[in-house]
Amino acid sequence: MRRAFVHWRHDLPASLVVFLVAVPLCVGVAVASGVPAERGLVTGIVGGLVVGLLPGSSLQVSGPAAGLTVLVFDAVQRFGLESLGVLVLAAGLLQVAMGLLRTGRWFRAISLSVVHGMLAGIGLILILGQLYAVSGRTAPGSGGGKIAGLPGLLGDWFTGRAATTALLMGAATVVLLTLWKKLPGPVRAVPAPLAAVALAAAATAVFGLDVPRVRVDGLLDAVALPTRDGLAAVTGLAGLGTVLAFALIASAESLFSAAAVDRMHHGPRTDYDRELTAQGIGNTLSGLLGALPLTAVIVRSAANVQAGARSKTARVLHGLWLLLFAALLPAVLGLIPLAVLGGVLVHAGAKLIPVAPTVTLWRGHRGELAVMAVTTAAIVFTTLFEGVLVGVALAVAKSAWQTSQLHIDLTDTGPGGPLRISLSGNATFLRLPRLLDTLEALPAGRAVELDWTGLRHLDHACHTALHTWAARHSAHDPTTVSWEPPLSVT
Repeated sequence: MRRAFVHWRHDLPASLVVFLVAVPLCVGVAVASGVPAERGLVTGIVGGLVVGLLPGSSLQVSGPAAGLTVLVFDAVQRFGLESLGVLVLAAGLLQVAMGLLRTGRWFRAISLSVVHGMLAGIGLILILGQLYAVSGRTAPGSGGGKIAGLPGLLGDWFTGRAATTALLMGAATVVLLTLWKKLPGPVRAVPAPLAAVALAAAATAVFGLDVPRVRVDGLLDAVALPTRDGLAAVTGLAGLGTVLAFALIASAESLFSAAAVDRMHHGPRTDYDRELTAQGIGNTLSGLLGALPLTAVIVRSAANVQAGARSKTARVLHGLWLLLFAALLPAVLGLIPLAVLGGVLVHAGAKLIPVAPTVTLWRGHRGELAVMAVTTAAIVFTTLFEGVLVGVALAVAKSAWQTSQLHIDLTDTGPGGPLRISLSGNATFLRLPRLLDTLEALPAGRAVELDWTGLRHLDHACHTALHTWAARHSAHDPTTVSWEPPLSVT
């Protein structure tokens, strides 16, 4: 009983802190994704009341994430808003299957450089998109188009053709969020996104600022059950690719967040397979309600841990506060300027860019830095899913190249003596051109002693190539080539 009281004493205030952080982020992510603001709140409610109760992680908090904004926006533009729920539902079912098959632990095997590149690409696209939004301009559909349009956008800023008031409000929001940690302790007790939203809403009301605001409907009106037209989205390859992207990226973000949260506290560690199943159940329900895909979000989770949460109660209560807020005070959302949400998301996008890891990689692991940079560029100029695949492929290729080191030592014993060749390391097809160049450059008819006892691995391609070379080199004298140990025929 006493232990339960201690948990409540910590979990109740922590839940209020997470709730205050979640409100502007739920609304901002929804608006940036091209869906009604209330659907972001629905996603946050599901993340708290449903995922919060399920086993997996105890302290990380789920809801709509800025990291999926770009992908959701693209899905809405391509398939229509009525199809979003079906796509999220299918992704949730896929996550549940992955969790039951115990694939959660495998997400920890993804190269950290690819993860950093993914976050940087998402952050850059998010920033670029919101720069257009706060300026009152329609953002180009592709990342390359957004970059190409920057000179024209800058021209609008300096000539006053952009929405100046909204632009200044968005810029002020970014500055406020950046400097918030340097303010006195009592001020920092208020979550920075909430303070920014409250100040912008108050300034808009007091000074009568003419800026676009969040459109608000009832919470029940935001719920959209799957329809027959929406089901058509998952019958084609494009729709299935989006489902796979939702499932993989949401899973990766959730499990990466779990690893980060585990490092922040000394409580029970995350069960990755159960957490993946819990996220899948949450996305299944979120899709049934026509809401956004959800993930475990590091911003909310960090706020939960830092506020002193001790158990799942805090994240469940945060979902309850979101439900009560959306049901009883929906008109409050209509006071929020869109520009301040754009500023919140620009700041969130900037935090996704891994500046410190980039400096570390530059100093000691530039190959990994190249993987990160290529992943980022691929995401910006193609799509999130394709960019991650490019990054993973490059990371695998880099790892294969580095682990297939082959050392070839050639010793000439003098006139009349044999040429001695010692091989060590890993003889794989990646090193086959160099191996054959060395062997084929040897004088014809000269005796060769080949020592391959130092090899840790000899793959089939190199094994076959050595046999072929030996047959040609000793065509006139079978004793010309000798092996140590003998090379078996396979």
